[in-house]
Amino acid sequence: MAVLPSLEYWLRGPVENVPSLLQPAAHALLQARDEVNNALLDFPEEQLWRKPNMVASVAFHLQHIPGVINRLMTYAKGEVLSQEQLDYLVEEGKRKEDITLAGLLNHFNQQMDIALAELKITDPALLTEIRFVGRKQIPSTMIGLIFHAAEHTMRHTGQLLVTVAVLKNS
Repeated sequence: MAVLPSLEYWLRGPVENVPSLLQPAAHALLQARDEVNNALLDFPEEQLWRKPNMVASVAFHLQHIPGVINRLMTYAKGEVLSQEQLDYLVEEGKRKEDITLAGLLNHFNQQMDIALAELKITDPALLTEIRFVGRKQIPSTMIGLIFHAAEHTMRHTGQLLVTVAVLKNS
């Protein structure tokens, strides 16, 4: 079983090439990635879709976290969602036999890498610019969307970790 380094990411110093104002978001994404991957070492595949006490399954969180990050980072760039992104949203949480833990983790890790790469090329001068969310075009800001992606990731990471602990000990 892998051991997390003794210090959380926010205590490890700046993430290389990430603008200063976006360091907290980068730290949160890196922390979530480590915690999720560590928690799912040796996780039984047959538990992937279980919902103890009707809470969201591990599979749902592994689909939802990268989906939300992808959508929020799209809005942060001032873009609208593609049909592929909308289709992914509709499929989140739907059990399919070909979905595996390895595949979900691979997608989760890839989306984390993409988001971190996007943070590195984000122009800090644009962070307070208005960006619009969803079909209703609800106004937000670039920085608001980026930070919501990070905090939403951590919220679901916490939920995933509790679900994993319950399932491993049941």
